[in-house]
Amino acid sequence: MKIWHPEIFQGNLRKKRYFEGWYFKLVDKTETWAVAIIPGVALSAAHPHSFIQVLSSHDSTAKYFSFPASAFWADAKSFVIQIDQSSFSLNGLRLLAGVGADEVKADLSFANVSGWPVRLFSPGAMGWYRFVPFMECYHAVLGFDTALSGSITLNGNTINMTGGRGYIEKDWGASMPSAWIWMQSNHFAEPGVSLFGSVAKIPWLGSSFTGFIFGLYHKGRVYRFTTYTGARITRLEVTPTHINLKIEDKKFSLEVEAKREKGADLPAPQLGEMTSKVNESLRSALNIQLTGKTASAVIYAGCGRNAGLEFVGNVADMLAGLR
Repeated sequence: MKIWHPEIFQGNLRKKRYFEGWYFKLVDKTETWAVAIIPGVALSAAHPHSFIQVLSSHDSTAKYFSFPASAFWADAKSFVIQIDQSSFSLNGLRLLAGVGADEVKADLSFANVSGWPVRLFSPGAMGWYRFVPFMECYHAVLGFDTALSGSITLNGNTINMTGGRGYIEKDWGASMPSAWIWMQSNHFAEPGVSLFGSVAKIPWLGSSFTGFIFGLYHKGRVYRFTTYTGARITRLEVTPTHINLKIEDKKFSLEVEAKREKGADLPAPQLGEMTSKVNESLRSALNIQLTGKTASAVIYAGCGRNAGLEFVGNVADMLAGLR
């Protein structure tokens, strides 16, 4: 039943060349602080361990706390995980890691958590690809837009997160893709709007293809633009600082213009080893427009602030896979 509950721990600690990580993006009410907290496991043969990463946009710093694999515990039937003295769920998180100047503490509660819909033959953001047993990496969107309360203490600052907004997702598998683009924002002028999107090079039966998953959460509905729904990317232009994208299906078109700001380097998994590097920004901007094709009516247009944005690997090679 794990397939229909992507939030819970999908693996086990006996696996090798395996990783699983949950991603909590947290922005305070004043939008002064954007913090990402990433707990997970990296089960390489050489160095199996659990970890907690903390990224702060305020000073572009990233911290990596490593623990024995045995310090990780997960409930078998619901999403509750513990790493050493820290715990995480869809109801909130309690974080205590590091000592002295490196100490990070958090006590947060989440409300109104709504993720990508899970259906019998489409269990979450991966769609029917979730049933394929040999995928390099799987992905889930657990909370498009969540209300926050509580506080975080980081780099000597205590941050009041009450009234802020959060976003929750996860990845698991053998490795992250060799090349990908990822973007997310839930800070638009209209409350409750959230955009997640990813384009990646996907290994497939000795070859590869470029796949994508985009979801726009608006007024309680997820507008899905994905490889498995038959959508097509009709424009994708990438420079070191900008992305210009258009995706279409039979009923709607989604246009995104992303502007990337300064980020920080995070370790990323490669065959269970946290040896890759990803530069992630939490202060980028996403200008979006969703249009209905029948009447050419604009359903939503706006600019997403505090956007997470990554482009990793040989993006040109990935783009070639779209042609």
